[in-house]
Amino acid sequence: MKKLFPIVGCLIALSASAQIDSSQLMKDVQTLSADKMEGRKTGTKGNRLAQFYLLDRLKQAGLQQFSNTYEQPFYFTQGEKRIMGTNLYGYIKGSIDSFIVISAHYDHIGIKKPQSGTDSIYNGADDNASGIGGLLAMVSYFSKNPPKHTLVFAAFDAEEMGLQGAKAFVAKLPVPATRILMNINMDMISHNDKNELYVCGTAHYPQLKQFVTAAAATSLVNLPMGHDRPEDKDQNWTNQSDHYEFHKKKIPFLYFGVEDHPDYHRASDEFSKINPSFYYQATKSILSVVQIVDKQ
Repeated sequence: MKKLFPIVGCLIALSASAQIDSSQLMKDVQTLSADKMEGRKTGTKGNRLAQFYLLDRLKQAGLQQFSNTYEQPFYFTQGEKRIMGTNLYGYIKGSIDSFIVISAHYDHIGIKKPQSGTDSIYNGADDNASGIGGLLAMVSYFSKNPPKHTLVFAAFDAEEMGLQGAKAFVAKLPVPATRILMNINMDMISHNDKNELYVCGTAHYPQLKQFVTAAAATSLVNLPMGHDRPEDKDQNWTNQSDHYEFHKKKIPFLYFGVEDHPDYHRASDEFSKINPSFYYQATKSILSVVQIVDKQ
């Protein structure tokens, strides 16, 4: 695995991080969290509609394919039911033989029937259409601004069913694990009233603190580090999203996400509830971290 070197001197703001299309960012989240997608539950028609949208967007954004496809189908069993999921992934080639995996899950929990007996669509705007919107924005940025490291972008399915997509991906990586520098995972990055985007992972990988600190110096959102220590008990996020599968393989990770809010895993997690300004600035801040890591 490539060594992460200390940052020397003061890193000034990377003005390129401003080159995020805020209109497209919002459109992606609004589209993915629309009722038409039926909550994007793995194995449903709505989930497949989300896939079709993402396939078009990934192609439009300039993502390159592994083995002539963006799709990685996989199967898993829950109870007595065998379910098919589909990860979507690709890459933007860098100039050196080393990789950074940038990920977010696109599935959610679908349609539930409340006690009233009427169907209710759990649209999952923050969880996790927001992370996917951020991922698409970064694909667009780096396709126009080629990175140093090859960036692998992965939109995982079946996170809500036990990180199944990430498990399948890590079990059959498209690049050598020993050449993966780290995973940067986004899950719920658009809904916070305290202007806080937490960064999980630095307790496990202290060498990554320098990159967060450097980005935080110019970020318009706060980037507290935490939720990754054993003493955090039920607030330890180490195993709470797809980054955990990388961590189990000893691949360093940074996970970006907000703390739980009243709309978490509720039908009220709608596009109207996200904080557009916070979301835009959060996406820029995560992009800054990727840029700083990529310069190493």
